[in-house]
Amino acid sequence: MRTASVVAIGALSLGVAAPQAFAQAQYPSQQIRIVCPFPAGGGTDLTARILADQLNKIFSQPVVVDNRTGASGMIGTDVVAKAKPDGYTLLLASGEIALNPHLYPKMAYDWDRDLQPITLMVKVANVMAVHVDVPAKNVKELIAYAKQNPGKLTFSSSGVGNPQQLTGEMFNKMAGVQIRHVPYKGAAPQLAALAGHEVTLTYVSIGAALPFIQSNRIRPIGVTSTTRVSALPDVPPISDTLPGFELVNFFGFFGPAGLPAPILQRLNSAAVQVLKTPEVANKFRAVGFEPAPTAPEEFRKFIRGESAKFANIIKEAGIKLQE
Repeated sequence: MRTASVVAIGALSLGVAAPQAFAQAQYPSQQIRIVCPFPAGGGTDLTARILADQLNKIFSQPVVVDNRTGASGMIGTDVVAKAKPDGYTLLLASGEIALNPHLYPKMAYDWDRDLQPITLMVKVANVMAVHVDVPAKNVKELIAYAKQNPGKLTFSSSGVGNPQQLTGEMFNKMAGVQIRHVPYKGAAPQLAALAGHEVTLTYVSIGAALPFIQSNRIRPIGVTSTTRVSALPDVPPISDTLPGFELVNFFGFFGPAGLPAPILQRLNSAAVQVLKTPEVANKFRAVGFEPAPTAPEEFRKFIRGESAKFANIIKEAGIKLQE
């Protein structure tokens, strides 16, 4: 009787496992939703839509983008953190995923526990730009100008606690200068403030800055990556003047924790294929995004490193969100 029971239990287990294995082997067999936790028109949304369009072709299944915005990306991210790990609800998130835990002590999820990194998509350098009337033509001259005018220079960002402010605070420390932060609500007003000479300089995404640069309303003097950026090939990295300086935003692809290994591998391979497609890579580089495909655990390690960097800057600069 005992042997018969064991056989029966084994058969039952196989019966349960077989449909699951079949479903994974057939993945994807229905529509995939990529949640974008930021509004349409921004860099996260652009990356999500390029990825969705290409995955649609690879998988021969509809792949749609669902903008679930609010709370610095946490609302949409929480949707995926709580989703069934079947590969049909995914996430395209930005660097806020590594930043938010250090600004919001009470979060509904823990990215490292509740999400499965699939691949880093792109790294996004910001450009450091000054008003055209500022006498500094490069980073070295800006540092000298700031030291001659301590506390008088200002830099704009698109809000308190975002990566742009952290970039400015890191620059202040490494350069030994005092440039005061002035937050605005988004890239458009922060760039308008610089063009109108309300502030001395700004750190902003290259895509947003290009129209202002091309119309000679602002002057780019450095990029926040350690290498030059295709969209601004004549602008050197800030690290050429301040060795070790680097702070970039990033966009990455995630699923819920517990994503089955075959589905994870299928998604990683497809996304990497997308990023290595010349047409797609050129489209990203035209707006200052550098494709940076990774293996899943390599991506997890990258986020942990960025998170530690953000935590250190926030602590040293005493950055706190207003209640």
